[in-house]
Amino acid sequence: MREKNFLKTPPMGWNSYDYYDTAVTEADVKANADYMAANLKEYGWEYIVVDIEWYSVNAGTRRKEYQYIPFEMVEIDKYSRLQPCIDRFPSAKGGAGFKPLADYVHKKGLKFGIHIMRGIPRIAAHMHMEIKGTDVRANEIADPSSICFWNPDMYGVRPGKEASQLYYDSLFELYAQWGVDFVKCDDICRMDMPSAEEEIRMLSKAIEKCGRPIVLSLSPGPAKLDKAWIYEKYSNMWRITDDFWDDWKLLVNMFDRCEQWQDHVKEGSYPDCDMIPVGKIGKGFGDERDTRFTRDEQITMMSLWSIFRSPMMLGCELTKLDGDTVSLITNKDVLSLLKLKSRAQMIEKSREHAVWMNSDAQNLYIALFNISDEEKEISCGIPYEGCAKGTELWSHRDISVENDIICAVIPAHGAQIFRIEKNV
Repeated sequence: MREKNFLKTPPMGWNSYDYYDTAVTEADVKANADYMAANLKEYGWEYIVVDIEWYSVNAGTRRKEYQYIPFEMVEIDKYSRLQPCIDRFPSAKGGAGFKPLADYVHKKGLKFGIHIMRGIPRIAAHMHMEIKGTDVRANEIADPSSICFWNPDMYGVRPGKEASQLYYDSLFELYAQWGVDFVKCDDICRMDMPSAEEEIRMLSKAIEKCGRPIVLSLSPGPAKLDKAWIYEKYSNMWRITDDFWDDWKLLVNMFDRCEQWQDHVKEGSYPDCDMIPVGKIGKGFGDERDTRFTRDEQITMMSLWSIFRSPMMLGCELTKLDGDTVSLITNKDVLSLLKLKSRAQMIEKSREHAVWMNSDAQNLYIALFNISDEEKEISCGIPYEGCAKGTELWSHRDISVENDIICAVIPAHGAQIFRIEKNV
């Protein structure tokens, strides 16, 4: 099994999907990398991830009709491996692939990632294209019954065939040559097709063979709780929800999902709450807008993702961030929760509030969430006697603790996080 402990904390970065949908360009990626390097890197943000359809020749050109144009032309090499569309990623010309763009990102002190779909391109199967390292052709490993119901680009591969593994091996050999640090594999996490579980194993084995420490992220969710051991053993992060957007009902639902997965958070393996829809999003969908989350709802989202220790992927256009959003995503005290070694626990939940708790040797961390529609006072007992002082991490105000109880008045849909000094 491949070594995953290079990933000490949940990945933090930016993903192109929420703003650009399928139409991101090389210039867009570079602009967001420039902004991250200059303004966010010091706070732990480091991954720049190019999401879906980077290989599709006309992606985004018929968005009112199709998100994914049926059986569209794609850039592909002779070994059945998709390549960046040179119209949108001009540095990929001449077979350079994503290496020039990855090099650009790396020179900024950041890490580079891409999105892929489970399986092998349909066009490769239809044209009986080669698979590197074998005499078997793509049509012989493609399973035409194993298809994604929302994206037309791929067939799943047949488990148990040596050439299927060799195909995945050749993919990650190429990605290692490009300098890829992060791969988000889609149409696999919730195991819609019977081959998905085995394809997760094949992906992990291919990463191990390529010799590069590549983060493996599985989408879409919701992940299957009874398959937790598969995700933990073979991947680094897995989606516990379908696509998460700026809808309060979706955010409230995440409290239940995090509770279900709280015992599966550990070094190198992180249940994933999905991308963070703050700032400006939706341009590629024809709906460029500011997030619909209120400021208090954004604080709730960032607080839950942080104390739960979810991966953190911004979905906005970084170059258009306003000051309030920057302050939200650069709060070092809140983001430090991602570095805790212990697992957080949800210790209370009702229709109106939730309480999460974690700790280290010196401090106790308590997050109080008001999920009701009215301002409320929320209190929580402290499991250590004699604690006297602490700090609220969003406001940075000092607090005193009386009778081993923390108590706060919290606005509707809001949250506060308290760092309480232990009496040790």
